Amino acid sequence: MANIADYEENRLLDYSLDTDAHVALFTSDPTDADTGTEVSAGGYSRQTATFSAAASGSKSTSSDIVFGPATGSWGTVTHVAIYDAATAGNLKWHGPLDAAKTIASGDEFKLSSGDLTASLD
Repeated sequence: MANIADYEENRLLDYSLDTDAHVALFTSDPTDADTGTEVSAGGYSRQTATFSAAASGSKSTSSDIVFGPATGSWGTVTHVAIYDAATAGNLKWHGPLDAAKTIASGDEFKLSSGDLTASLD
């Protein structure tokens, strides 16, 4: 079988994006193999995300996620990922940003509530 019913999509999303959702920023594609370059400059750390309940095969953040301020250049952030831990851990979800963003010293990076969405088709 190749299709997942709506009920099961929502159940899987709610299970996967639970209280252990830690958002990371990348300057290159993390890929399914977790081989990208995560930001590691001053002022950066993964941020915990909270998500609304899954509906219609999607689940979105329910509050803003703010990184920084940067205490040095973070480079150009191109991708975002979700891990199951604040450091190290296992890559669970990843994808490109709609637009790359260069982060200089003193900048913050913000994902507004609802802007980070995971979906199953």
